Amino acid sequence: MTEYRINELAEVSGVSVRNIRVYQDRGLLPPPELRGRTGWYSEEHLVRLNLIARLLDRGYTFATISELLIAAQHGMKVEHMLRAAPKPGRIRSFKRAATITISELRKSLGATDRAISLSQKLGLLAKDGAHYAVRSPEVLESAELLVKQGVDIESLLERWVRVESDLSDVASSFVSIITDRFFDENLPNLSEKSMSELAELIATVRPMAYQIVESTFSKALDAEISKAIGEASTYFDENGESDERES
Repeated sequence: MTEYRINELAEVSGVSVRNIRVYQDRGLLPPPELRGRTGWYSEEHLVRLNLIARLLDRGYTFATISELLIAAQHGMKVEHMLRAAPKPGRIRSFKRAATITISELRKSLGATDRAISLSQKLGLLAKDGAHYAVRSPEVLESAELLVKQGVDIESLLERWVRVESDLSDVASSFVSIITDRFFDENLPNLSEKSMSELAELIATVRPMAYQIVESTFSKALDAEISKAIGEASTYFDENGESDERES
């Protein structure tokens, strides 16, 4: 895969170094991969820059482009992105109270009994008398946005459950780097000091594993977002040309 320093990316994309940094500051362009003191940009960054340029040429503002990117990040379809922006979410009012009733859950999220059960399993909600304690107001607010745009809440939560299961397997595979090496016939003979050292060694896996998973997922997510925005951009172009012909 071709990689670019920022000056090289500016040259091939036709976007100035200054504007590349502006797009990064505004969250429109992912940061480069740092190796030493040098930031390296990929083909995905080039694709994203081209898409941003096309949308800007069509008159879309930074705020609108940002909304499109966020919508694509949440897996929304093109027709969902083209709908009018929803009103502020009901979940906002629960950020202080941190509680919500079952009727409010059904009204704001269209939550079924299964959706509520999944939310409890994932730690988003906790039963608190006649109410539910909201553990992650920001997540519920984002979920409400998606529901208002036609996304099924149960489908979203079921994907979360699958991801949780997959990541459990990933975590196990990283820890096994240590356990497969040391948890053998010598384990019963390890001293308390050796066990403590072994625990510290396992702990060193955590930041490494987190960085690998985060970096890998970030790249995959950026690729899918660019793909979705590319489809949206094509849709805009085709419909724009159609509108011009009709006029």
